[in-house]
Amino acid sequence: MRIISGIYKRRRFDVPRTFKARPTTDFAKENLFNVLCNNYLDFDEALVALDLFAGTGSISLELVSRGCGKVVSVEKERAHYAFIVEVLKKLGTDVCFPVCGDVFKYIRKGSSEQFDFIFADPPYELPELGAIPDLILARNMLKKDGVFVLEHGKAHNFDSHPRFLEKRVYGSVNFSFFSEEGSASFLLQERCQ
Repeated sequence: MRIISGIYKRRRFDVPRTFKARPTTDFAKENLFNVLCNNYLDFDEALVALDLFAGTGSISLELVSRGCGKVVSVEKERAHYAFIVEVLKKLGTDVCFPVCGDVFKYIRKGSSEQFDFIFADPPYELPELGAIPDLILARNMLKKDGVFVLEHGKAHNFDSHPRFLEKRVYGSVNFSFFSEEGSASFLLQERCQ
């Protein structure tokens, strides 16, 4: 697993082969961040991000490397959580806060904090996957101008969701984008370098 851009660019970490996690491919991750930077988020600001089903922490680490002010990573598997903690120690960063717990319990519990960016990468075969956008958006976890991205397989289609913005497909990886208001009027256009 490697970090693509930012202060930790090109840093690599060996993910144990025993892990069940399916990390977002470098190709898909790089394209996702290009879309985010060019259309939705300004990583020069101190953004607050939430990474659900964090797995190996690949997205969280990318967010930290690009300058997010705070990243919360929620991962249920203890070995994956421990791996994220270990990598963060190696990087010496204190802006990422790993949580070892169930994502659905975390969402239901609610958070007084709102996020500029929420990313969820559940197992593609997860029966509750289709309900995740409604669960997150109903909890007022996303800031008004924030964006929520759900990674999923081709079996799901969210085009008719009232808060759907767009879908990007990179091989077998699908990213569906959602906003609090369900329109792309707040796009920042070319604010990332």
